[in-house]
Amino acid sequence: MSSKKPNRWLLIKIYLVFKDLDPILHSQLRLAIVSLLISVKEAEFTFLKEKTNATAGNISVQINKLREAGYIDVIKQFKDNYPQTICKITPAGIKAFELYVKNLHSYLSVDVNVKINIKK
Repeated sequence: MSSKKPNRWLLIKIYLVFKDLDPILHSQLRLAIVSLLISVKEAEFTFLKEKTNATAGNISVQINKLREAGYIDVIKQFKDNYPQTICKITPAGIKAFELYVKNLHSYLSVDVNVKINIKK
């Protein structure tokens, strides 16, 4: 018989709670638009279309959904007799994006095992 006392380990499972992800931002194209606007603050429609590789029709629909949610402002004007659409991120859009990223982190570590050595 061994004179060593066995180490006693307590295994604790920690389950992380999944946070809700904003369904407005969970769309790939809308998330791309907001991500771009977070970095540049405002951008022309053509810039967003080019960077996302989206069709004009699809990006128009997604910009409108973001505008309706209050995440972006859309300014329509004319520049050199051509229509120009500028999108700007709003404070609500910045807050929603930051919360989305924070909540997304809850999905990165689903199950954590922690071992604690208990000595007697």
